[in-house]
Amino acid sequence: MHPCKAVARITLGEGNTPLVRSRHIGPSTGIEHLYFKLESANPTGSYKDRFAVAAVSDMVMQGKRRCVATSSGNTGSALAAACAAANIACEIAVVVTAPQGKLRQMHAYGANLYTVAGFGIDPDATLETFDTIAQLGAVPDAQLQISAYHYSPVGMTGVQSIGYELAEQARDIGRPIDHVFASAGGGGLTLATARGFERAAAEGAIDRSPAVHCVQPEGNNTIAGPLREGAAQAQNVDCTTDVSGLQVPSVIDGNEVIPACRACGGTGVLVSDDTVWATQQRMAREEGIFCEPAAAVPLAGALQAVEAGDLAKGDVIVCLVTGTGFKDETSVERMVADSPCPTLALDDLRARL
Repeated sequence: MHPCKAVARITLGEGNTPLVRSRHIGPSTGIEHLYFKLESANPTGSYKDRFAVAAVSDMVMQGKRRCVATSSGNTGSALAAACAAANIACEIAVVVTAPQGKLRQMHAYGANLYTVAGFGIDPDATLETFDTIAQLGAVPDAQLQISAYHYSPVGMTGVQSIGYELAEQARDIGRPIDHVFASAGGGGLTLATARGFERAAAEGAIDRSPAVHCVQPEGNNTIAGPLREGAAQAQNVDCTTDVSGLQVPSVIDGNEVIPACRACGGTGVLVSDDTVWATQQRMAREEGIFCEPAAAVPLAGALQAVEAGDLAKGDVIVCLVTGTGFKDETSVERMVADSPCPTLALDDLRARL
């Protein structure tokens, strides 16, 4: 590594996340080789740390002093942490539906936050917000950071490391990975994963890329539906999903996701919000994996694809668990609403012996 790059590099210990085999959901549904890539184990609790450290390291190398960003939550938390480590000011426009837990995490790292009316719900307002934030980030001492190739290609190269790591972890499994399911809002994660595998295959680390599948909530069908239906391009929508983090009604990276997924044999899957809530609960109670709703979307898509007969049950299937359950307090409250914690008298406790 060049000495200047070594000095500029920011790291919080991100990456090298575990790949764990399903102990109950896979066997109970007849899927022999179901695995979870636990991106929730990253320092701020999501895969976005991979993006943030690459993006902020590049800013340090360029001498930038101010990060201007947009976020639905996880990107903001990751950027705020990396900027704190680099002593760079961080200003974030957050979507109106961002969970309070994610906002508190950003504030804890010292970020300056504000919401914009319609941002993350209305496609026109979202695009106008992106364009305005881009202008704010264009001043000499600042740099725009949005976790999408369309806006921040350097940062997104950090996300491609998911593909590299899975290529290495496939050797531990003892057989190649056949399918990877990724959730999508703007599509950056899906595209980065596909590109990571493409590079790993080009370098000889794997013989072929797995099929990378794009999974979205039905209420944010910008990419998955067009991909599945054979369309050449993604589409803008009026977002109606309540799945935090995937409320991106604009195309963003969608037009690049479609050919990238098709090239490796992947397709699109749409899942209902209710299916996502149920899958999130199953992951906690059957696998011990505490994740936010967006992180349950890939498994919801994989289970739906297997049930539809789109995949062989003997295939090796990996689901990207993108963020921890602590990210979305509302979803946790929904999950445990019927789980009381009574106070017992000592006599009542002794009666349980």
